[in-house]
Amino acid sequence: MTPHPVIQAVIDFAAGAAGGTACVLSGQPFDTAKVKMQTFPTLYRGFIHCFISTFKQVGLRGLYKGTTPALLANISENAVLFLSYGLCQDAVRLLLRMDKGAELSDIQKASAGSLASIFSSLALCPTELVKCRLQAMHEMEATGKVAKGQSSVWSVVKTVLRTNGPLGFYQGLTSTIVREIPGYFCFFGAYELCRTTFAHHMGTDKDSIGILPLMFSGGFGGACLWLVVYPIDCVKSRIQVYSLAGRQEGFIKTFLSIIRTEGFTALYSGLTPTMIRTFPANGALFLAYESSRRFMMDTVGA
Repeated sequence: MTPHPVIQAVIDFAAGAAGGTACVLSGQPFDTAKVKMQTFPTLYRGFIHCFISTFKQVGLRGLYKGTTPALLANISENAVLFLSYGLCQDAVRLLLRMDKGAELSDIQKASAGSLASIFSSLALCPTELVKCRLQAMHEMEATGKVAKGQSSVWSVVKTVLRTNGPLGFYQGLTSTIVREIPGYFCFFGAYELCRTTFAHHMGTDKDSIGILPLMFSGGFGGACLWLVVYPIDCVKSRIQVYSLAGRQEGFIKTFLSIIRTEGFTALYSGLTPTMIRTFPANGALFLAYESSRRFMMDTVGA
Protein backbone atom coordinates (compact mmCIF):
# COMPACT_ATOMS: atom_id res chain seq x y z
CA MET A 1 0.00 0.00 0.00
CA THR A 2 1.37 3.42 -0.99
CA PRO A 3 1.33 5.87 1.96
CA HIS A 4 -0.37 9.26 1.77
CA PRO A 5 1.85 11.79 -0.10
CA VAL A 6 2.26 13.90 3.07
CA ILE A 7 3.34 10.85 5.11
CA GLN A 8 5.71 9.82 2.31
CA ALA A 9 7.23 13.31 2.31
CA VAL A 10 7.71 13.24 6.09
CA ILE A 11 9.38 9.81 5.86
CA ASP A 12 11.75 10.96 3.10
CA PHE A 13 12.57 14.13 5.05
CA ALA A 14 13.27 12.27 8.31
CA ALA A 15 15.31 9.53 6.60
CA GLY A 16 17.39 12.18 4.82
CA ALA A 17 18.04 13.92 8.16
CA ALA A 18 19.20 10.61 9.66
CA GLY A 19 21.51 10.07 6.72
CA GLY A 20 22.98 13.56 7.02
CA THR A 21 23.73 13.04 10.72
CA ALA A 22 25.52 9.75 10.05
CA CYS A 23 27.53 11.36 7.24
CA VAL A 24 28.91 14.17 9.45
CA LEU A 25 29.70 12.02 12.48
CA SER A 26 31.73 9.58 10.38
CA GLY A 27 33.69 12.07 8.29
CA GLN A 28 34.07 15.53 9.92
CA PRO A 29 37.88 15.52 10.51
CA PHE A 30 38.49 14.73 6.83
CA ASP A 31 36.11 17.48 5.75
CA THR A 32 37.95 19.97 7.99
CA ALA A 33 41.28 19.01 6.36
CA LYS A 34 39.69 19.40 2.92
CA VAL A 35 38.49 22.96 3.58
CA LYS A 36 41.83 24.02 5.12
CA MET A 37 43.77 22.69 2.12
CA GLN A 38 41.35 24.25 -0.37
CA THR A 39 41.59 27.72 1.15
CA PHE A 40 45.28 27.70 2.18
CA PRO A 41 46.98 25.23 -0.20
CA THR A 42 50.47 26.69 0.29
CA LEU A 43 50.43 26.17 4.07
CA TYR A 44 50.28 22.38 3.90
CA ARG A 45 52.44 19.83 2.08
CA GLY A 46 49.65 17.28 2.02
CA PHE A 47 46.78 15.69 3.93
CA ILE A 48 48.94 14.13 6.67
CA HIS A 49 50.82 17.41 7.25
CA CYS A 50 47.52 19.31 7.50
CA PHE A 51 46.08 16.72 9.88
CA ILE A 52 49.15 16.69 12.17
CA SER A 53 49.61 20.49 12.08
CA THR A 54 46.00 21.09 13.05
CA PHE A 55 46.24 18.56 15.87
CA LYS A 56 49.46 20.13 17.22
CA GLN A 57 48.23 23.73 16.98
CA VAL A 58 44.62 23.42 18.09
CA GLY A 59 44.22 19.86 19.37
CA LEU A 60 41.60 17.28 18.50
CA ARG A 61 38.83 19.89 18.72
CA GLY A 62 40.46 21.66 15.75
CA LEU A 63 39.64 18.68 13.54
CA TYR A 64 36.00 18.89 14.65
CA LYS A 65 35.76 22.66 14.17
CA GLY A 66 32.48 23.51 12.54
CA THR A 67 30.77 20.26 13.57
CA THR A 68 27.62 22.06 14.78
CA PRO A 69 27.02 23.95 11.51
CA ALA A 70 28.18 20.85 9.62
CA LEU A 71 25.43 18.86 11.32
CA LEU A 72 22.92 21.60 10.56
CA ALA A 73 24.21 21.80 6.97
CA ASN A 74 24.07 18.07 6.30
CA ILE A 75 20.81 17.45 8.13
CA SER A 76 19.08 20.32 6.32
CA GLU A 77 20.69 19.49 2.97
CA ASN A 78 19.94 15.77 3.03
CA ALA A 79 16.47 16.18 4.55
CA VAL A 80 15.53 18.60 1.75
CA LEU A 81 17.49 16.59 -0.84
CA PHE A 82 15.75 13.28 -0.18
CA LEU A 83 12.36 14.96 0.28
CA SER A 84 12.87 16.68 -3.09
CA TYR A 85 14.31 13.47 -4.58
CA GLY A 86 11.02 11.67 -3.99
CA LEU A 87 9.00 14.59 -5.37
CA CYS A 88 11.32 14.99 -8.36
CA GLN A 89 10.94 11.29 -9.19
CA ASP A 90 7.19 11.95 -9.41
CA ALA A 91 7.94 14.95 -11.65
CA VAL A 92 10.07 12.77 -13.94
CA ARG A 93 7.25 10.21 -14.16
CA LEU A 94 4.82 13.02 -15.01
CA LEU A 95 7.10 14.42 -17.72
CA LEU A 96 7.59 10.95 -19.22
CA ARG A 97 3.88 10.13 -18.84
CA MET A 98 4.60 7.10 -16.68
CA ASP A 99 2.19 5.61 -14.16
CA LYS A 100 2.47 6.96 -10.63
CA GLY A 101 4.76 4.68 -8.62
CA ALA A 102 6.32 3.11 -11.74
CA GLU A 103 9.96 2.07 -11.30
CA LEU A 104 12.42 4.54 -12.83
CA SER A 105 15.64 3.58 -14.56
CA ASP A 106 18.98 4.46 -12.96
CA ILE A 107 19.46 7.38 -15.38
CA GLN A 108 15.96 8.70 -14.64
CA LYS A 109 16.68 8.54 -10.90
CA ALA A 110 19.97 10.36 -11.48
CA SER A 111 18.05 13.11 -13.30
CA ALA A 112 15.60 13.37 -10.40
CA GLY A 113 18.52 13.66 -7.96
CA SER A 114 20.12 16.38 -10.06
CA LEU A 115 16.89 18.37 -10.07
CA ALA A 116 16.42 17.86 -6.33
CA SER A 117 19.89 19.31 -5.65
CA ILE A 118 18.70 22.79 -6.65
CA PHE A 119 16.34 22.84 -3.67
CA SER A 120 18.88 21.34 -1.27
CA SER A 121 21.41 24.03 -2.27
CA LEU A 122 19.13 26.70 -0.82
CA ALA A 123 19.08 24.85 2.51
CA LEU A 124 22.79 24.01 2.45
CA CYS A 125 24.50 27.28 1.49
CA PRO A 126 23.98 29.33 4.73
CA THR A 127 25.10 26.60 7.12
CA GLU A 128 27.98 25.50 4.90
CA LEU A 129 29.25 29.07 4.75
CA VAL A 130 29.44 29.18 8.57
CA LYS A 131 31.04 25.71 8.65
CA CYS A 132 33.75 26.55 6.11
CA ARG A 133 34.64 29.81 7.86
CA LEU A 134 34.99 28.08 11.21
CA GLN A 135 37.11 25.31 9.71
CA ALA A 136 39.55 27.80 8.17
CA MET A 137 39.38 30.42 10.98
CA HIS A 138 42.73 29.46 12.51
CA GLU A 139 44.50 30.06 9.19
CA MET A 140 42.56 33.30 8.56
CA GLU A 141 43.66 34.63 11.96
CA ALA A 142 47.24 33.34 11.63
CA THR A 143 47.70 35.06 8.25
CA GLY A 144 46.23 38.33 9.54
CA LYS A 145 43.23 38.31 7.21
CA VAL A 146 40.84 38.71 10.16
CA ALA A 147 41.15 39.73 13.81
CA LYS A 148 41.32 37.03 16.46
CA GLY A 149 38.34 36.06 18.58
CA GLN A 150 35.85 35.02 15.88
CA SER A 151 36.07 31.28 16.35
CA SER A 152 32.54 30.52 17.57
CA VAL A 153 29.40 29.82 15.57
CA TRP A 154 27.63 32.86 17.00
CA SER A 155 30.54 35.24 16.26
CA VAL A 156 30.59 34.12 12.61
CA VAL A 157 26.81 34.50 12.34
CA LYS A 158 26.96 38.01 13.87
CA THR A 159 29.77 39.03 11.49
CA VAL A 160 27.78 37.92 8.45
CA LEU A 161 24.63 39.73 9.61
CA ARG A 162 26.55 42.91 10.51
CA THR A 163 28.56 43.15 7.29
CA ASN A 164 26.22 41.71 4.64
CA GLY A 165 22.82 41.21 6.20
CA PRO A 166 20.74 38.01 5.87
CA LEU A 167 21.64 37.64 2.18
CA GLY A 168 25.29 37.37 3.23
CA PHE A 169 24.65 33.75 4.15
CA TYR A 170 24.15 33.03 0.46
CA GLN A 171 27.65 34.03 -0.64
CA GLY A 172 28.78 31.11 -2.78
CA LEU A 173 25.22 30.07 -3.72
CA THR A 174 25.95 30.13 -7.46
CA SER A 175 29.02 27.94 -6.92
CA THR A 176 26.97 25.60 -4.73
CA ILE A 177 24.25 25.15 -7.37
CA VAL A 178 26.83 24.75 -10.16
CA ARG A 179 28.48 22.06 -8.03
CA GLU A 180 25.31 20.25 -6.96
CA ILE A 181 23.48 19.81 -10.29
CA PRO A 182 26.12 17.68 -12.08
CA GLY A 183 27.42 16.31 -8.78
CA TYR A 184 24.14 14.79 -7.68
CA PHE A 185 23.43 13.43 -11.14
CA CYS A 186 26.65 11.43 -10.73
CA PHE A 187 25.92 10.73 -7.04
CA PHE A 188 22.51 9.16 -7.47
CA GLY A 189 23.33 7.67 -10.86
CA ALA A 190 26.45 5.88 -9.60
CA TYR A 191 24.68 4.78 -6.40
CA GLU A 192 21.71 3.29 -8.23
CA LEU A 193 23.90 1.73 -10.95
CA CYS A 194 26.14 0.13 -8.32
CA ARG A 195 23.13 -1.26 -6.43
CA THR A 196 21.69 -2.61 -9.68
CA THR A 197 25.00 -4.34 -10.46
CA PHE A 198 25.16 -5.94 -7.01
CA ALA A 199 21.52 -7.06 -7.25
CA HIS A 200 22.14 -8.59 -10.70
CA HIS A 201 25.18 -10.58 -9.56
CA MET A 202 23.52 -11.67 -6.29
CA GLY A 203 20.27 -12.66 -7.98
CA THR A 204 18.12 -10.46 -5.74
CA ASP A 205 16.43 -7.06 -5.75
CA LYS A 206 18.21 -3.77 -4.94
CA ASP A 207 16.65 -3.52 -1.47
CA SER A 208 18.06 -6.92 -0.41
CA ILE A 209 21.75 -6.64 -1.32
CA GLY A 210 22.92 -6.33 2.30
CA ILE A 211 24.75 -3.74 4.39
CA LEU A 212 28.27 -3.88 2.87
CA PRO A 213 27.15 -3.67 -0.80
CA LEU A 214 24.77 -0.86 0.18
CA MET A 215 27.55 1.09 1.92
CA PHE A 216 29.96 0.48 -0.96
CA SER A 217 27.32 1.78 -3.39
CA GLY A 218 26.93 4.93 -1.30
CA GLY A 219 30.70 5.41 -1.15
CA PHE A 220 31.03 4.84 -4.89
CA GLY A 221 28.34 7.45 -5.54
CA GLY A 222 30.16 9.92 -3.31
CA ALA A 223 33.50 9.25 -5.02
CA CYS A 224 31.97 9.89 -8.45
CA LEU A 225 30.41 13.14 -7.19
CA TRP A 226 33.67 14.54 -5.84
CA LEU A 227 35.82 13.53 -8.80
CA VAL A 228 33.48 15.45 -11.09
CA VAL A 229 32.82 18.60 -9.03
CA TYR A 230 35.89 19.02 -6.82
CA PRO A 231 37.32 22.12 -8.60
CA ILE A 232 33.92 23.82 -8.28
CA ASP A 233 33.83 22.99 -4.57
CA CYS A 234 37.31 24.49 -4.16
CA VAL A 235 36.15 27.78 -5.70
CA LYS A 236 33.06 27.76 -3.47
CA SER A 237 35.17 27.29 -0.34
CA ARG A 238 37.47 30.17 -1.34
CA ILE A 239 34.52 32.50 -1.89
CA GLN A 240 32.83 31.58 1.39
CA VAL A 241 35.99 31.76 3.53
CA TYR A 242 37.75 34.75 1.97
CA SER A 243 34.57 36.84 1.94
CA LEU A 244 35.03 36.98 5.72
CA ALA A 245 37.89 39.45 5.08
CA GLY A 246 35.95 41.57 2.59
CA ARG A 247 33.98 41.40 -0.64
CA GLN A 248 35.01 38.40 -2.74
CA GLU A 249 34.91 38.11 -6.53
CA GLY A 250 32.29 35.89 -8.16
CA PHE A 251 32.68 32.30 -9.32
CA ILE A 252 34.28 32.89 -12.75
CA LYS A 253 36.76 35.53 -11.56
CA THR A 254 37.77 33.44 -8.55
CA PHE A 255 38.18 30.34 -10.73
CA LEU A 256 40.38 32.17 -13.25
CA SER A 257 42.38 33.87 -10.49
CA ILE A 258 43.27 30.52 -8.89
CA ILE A 259 44.42 29.08 -12.22
CA ARG A 260 46.41 32.20 -13.11
CA THR A 261 48.19 32.67 -9.76
CA GLU A 262 48.41 29.13 -8.34
CA GLY A 263 47.97 26.78 -11.25
CA PHE A 264 45.28 24.23 -12.11
CA THR A 265 46.45 21.76 -9.45
CA ALA A 266 45.43 24.21 -6.71
CA LEU A 267 41.82 23.42 -7.60
CA TYR A 268 42.45 19.86 -6.36
CA SER A 269 44.02 20.79 -3.01
CA GLY A 270 42.43 18.61 -0.33
CA LEU A 271 41.22 15.89 -2.71
CA THR A 272 43.00 13.13 -0.75
CA PRO A 273 41.08 13.58 2.55
CA THR A 274 37.89 14.01 0.54
CA MET A 275 38.32 10.66 -1.22
CA ILE A 276 39.33 8.95 2.04
CA ARG A 277 36.24 10.39 3.71
CA THR A 278 33.75 9.65 0.95
CA PHE A 279 33.40 5.87 1.40
CA PRO A 280 32.72 5.75 5.17
CA ALA A 281 30.75 9.03 5.19
CA ASN A 282 28.51 8.36 2.18
CA GLY A 283 28.27 4.68 3.05
CA ALA A 284 26.96 5.69 6.47
CA LEU A 285 24.64 8.25 4.85
CA PHE A 286 22.88 5.73 2.61
CA LEU A 287 22.86 3.01 5.26
CA ALA A 288 21.12 5.36 7.72
CA TYR A 289 18.79 6.68 5.00
CA GLU A 290 17.73 3.31 3.59
CA SER A 291 17.43 1.64 7.02
CA SER A 292 15.41 4.42 8.65
CA ARG A 293 13.23 4.85 5.56
CA ARG A 294 12.48 1.12 5.39
CA PHE A 295 11.68 1.07 9.12
CA MET A 296 9.27 4.01 8.82
CA MET A 297 7.64 2.59 5.68
CA ASP A 298 7.10 -0.75 7.47
CA THR A 299 5.71 1.10 10.49
CA VAL A 300 3.02 2.82 8.41
CA GLY A 301 2.31 -0.43 6.60
CA ALA A 302 3.61 0.64 3.18
